[in-house]
Amino acid sequence: MELDWQEMLFQFLGGLGIFLFAIKYMGDGLQRAAGDRLRDILDRFTTNPFMGILVGIIVTVLIQSSSGTTVITVGLVSAGFMKLRQAIGVIMGANIGTTVTAFIIGFDVGAYALPIMGVGAFLIFFFNKNVYKNIGDVVFGFGGLFLGLELMSNGMKPLRELQSFSDLTVSMSEQPILGVIVGTVFTLIVQSSSATVGILQGLYAENLVDLQAALPILFGDNIGTTITAVLASIGASVAARRAAATHVLFNIIGAVVFLILLVPFTAYVEWISTILSLENKMQIAFAHGSFNIANTIIQFPLIGFWALLVTKLIPGEDVTIEYKPKHLDYHFIQQSPAVAIGQAKEEIIRMGNFGVQGLNETFEYLKTGKKKHAEMAYQIEDAINNLDYRITDYLVEISSENISPLESTRHMKLMETVRDIERIGDHFENIVELLDYKDVNRVELTEDAIEDLSNMFTLTIETVEKSVHALNANDMKLARAVTKQEDLIDKMERKFRKNHIMRLNSGNCTAQGGMIFVDIVSNLERIGDHAVNIAEAVLGKRG
Repeated sequence: MELDWQEMLFQFLGGLGIFLFAIKYMGDGLQRAAGDRLRDILDRFTTNPFMGILVGIIVTVLIQSSSGTTVITVGLVSAGFMKLRQAIGVIMGANIGTTVTAFIIGFDVGAYALPIMGVGAFLIFFFNKNVYKNIGDVVFGFGGLFLGLELMSNGMKPLRELQSFSDLTVSMSEQPILGVIVGTVFTLIVQSSSATVGILQGLYAENLVDLQAALPILFGDNIGTTITAVLASIGASVAARRAAATHVLFNIIGAVVFLILLVPFTAYVEWISTILSLENKMQIAFAHGSFNIANTIIQFPLIGFWALLVTKLIPGEDVTIEYKPKHLDYHFIQQSPAVAIGQAKEEIIRMGNFGVQGLNETFEYLKTGKKKHAEMAYQIEDAINNLDYRITDYLVEISSENISPLESTRHMKLMETVRDIERIGDHFENIVELLDYKDVNRVELTEDAIEDLSNMFTLTIETVEKSVHALNANDMKLARAVTKQEDLIDKMERKFRKNHIMRLNSGNCTAQGGMIFVDIVSNLERIGDHAVNIAEAVLGKRG
């Protein structure tokens, strides 16, 4: 019988596409239903590596993607939210959590895939409440999983007639390393171990591969899934690259250990399948779950060693933007509100220095066009937002205490200053977005425009820096210098707008380039206004 390659390929690729879409759709629905506070969960509960494992399992079950959890973890490590040892625990837990998808697939409800998707679509389109829509997304995605698997399975069925495929499966049975390579490469391409494990379950259910060949492919799938974290860590901090490297090492070591133990592990899977009367797909699910749980148990005592090893393998200073407050101690609020106000001021100074750093990164992005500066600016702005929330909450707690009129005035000024620094962060983020737009749309700024922006950036950064120093030292002279410099920024803005109009009239500047130029100048002028507000708080002119 001649194989219809087009039909096979179309069914397989279409099924794979539906499967990947369904996984993401279901994960997004679960994430929204969970309140979209996954980063907070990871930050709050990963107090040690063991708690990290539990949180990694929970978050991966919620978003249906170990790669997703690992990428979030890499971001948290990069941001200073999480130490490397905690991150290793989360990564181990993510590997366990991802096996839930294989167990879901193990329940063969493919015949009901379409009505399940119909129920999901009904909830999405005929209910207005978000809670029902989120449930609809999950149900629709759940049905889509099985529809995709059915299509892939139907596409793969004719392979049993192909002699070369039979020879390949025999080779993988005899040479397990070949199976590991096949599983790794395929998962590197698809970037979803859930999808490749699902495909493996389909192949095994159709008796296209035997258990001896299936298990090494399974080990390879676990190695291939690390590619997403590796990609996420490129250009990130040293700490983030170390977390991604740990993910790779952990999965490779696990695959090597279980390749050595392949014969007893195969016997174990056959034994548990007989005891529990498991269907073929569920056999692979149990093998997947057992492999990741056993791998975690074996390597858990080595977390300290892995952290030390990746630190040696990836040297360099661990530069991170620490989101967490360093000076806010809630014990002082009741014991000594005056000291607590002092601590809030220390944290606000730190937040102000972030503002200066963010402006410098934005300026470097303008000059060089290098994305690493844009990413750092976004990260700093995120840190400023987090500190704004934490400091404001701390100051609100202080306001409920009995404080003197003098401390009350200090408290009010600090409250206003926090808002000004947060707005500085918003404005330099706006500038980064404008520069992103410029790059994406290939808009060119003239040399004169770049020179004008460079001059205004230099003056604005210096003004913000002086305002933060004035606040820190309560320096009246420096604060007055800030107000004078802000007048220069205002004059500069008016002058540069006129320069821009002249360039437009002479045809040297495009309308798009002019729009970007004017918006950047406007944002810098607003930053100057907020620097003056900080200086006026020092001078006692506010409130």
